[in-house]
Amino acid sequence: MAVAVAAGTLRTCSGVFPAASGNHPLAGWRPLAPAAPAKLRLLSPALRVPRAASPAAVENGSSSNSNTVPTPKVIIDQDSDPDATIVEVTLGDRLGDLLDTMSALRNLGLNVVKASVCLDSSGKHNKFSITKSSTGRKIDDPELLEAVRLTIINNMLEYHPEASSQLAMGATFGLEPPTEVVDVDIATHIEIYDDGPERSLLVVESADRPGLLVDLVKIIADINITVQSGEFDTEGLLAKAKFHVSYRGRPLIKALQQVLANSLRYFLRRPTTEDASF
Repeated sequence: MAVAVAAGTLRTCSGVFPAASGNHPLAGWRPLAPAAPAKLRLLSPALRVPRAASPAAVENGSSSNSNTVPTPKVIIDQDSDPDATIVEVTLGDRLGDLLDTMSALRNLGLNVVKASVCLDSSGKHNKFSITKSSTGRKIDDPELLEAVRLTIINNMLEYHPEASSQLAMGATFGLEPPTEVVDVDIATHIEIYDDGPERSLLVVESADRPGLLVDLVKIIADINITVQSGEFDTEGLLAKAKFHVSYRGRPLIKALQQVLANSLRYFLRRPTTEDASF
């Protein structure tokens, strides 16, 4: 399938919102669009994350002379497009066209139906619209979404090893583990808000690690709460998630909000706890 990549001069990013000021848990988030009808479902077997094919396929112009490594960011957006999953990758001005990343995504059984690069004050934003090859629709499986996230981070570290110490995944995929150690108790924040007559908005921030997206969705599903859609951001050592959730087509009542928040907080602060201890 042909991939449309923006050519010529980089365009200014649209739809990328500057960080909001203040300490509100939603500061810095982009507003979510109305949720698409597709729901996240745990369906697929364990997925193997493909590694970058060859350094010869490295994106053009990716090197930088700056000694300051920008914060790597990977955003998986399930809300902006009803027909495709939007993935956005940023590493200051160090990323090029990410052709090898698109090839790795195809190895996961995905189509990259559109790709573009735009520029704002935080650097280059590489955006991909991806769909499942088997259905032509957006991804609705958290395990596949997590495989997409890990594939992109893996490729980023393959070609930008200097970012290894800036990412929690550097300990798994990179040459150099993070220099900082995140205090999980301090880093974990969970907020739940009413978001209209049919759903609530769950906001989670915690230390990042492999498999986190799948684990979050599983914990929510175990309480019989439906995850309608959302956004999952990897930002340096932290993971930030927003999920539209509902219980039997309605927003979560206060008691259920408390159960969900307690379950997530318990798990996130004790990531090595066995399931049998819940």
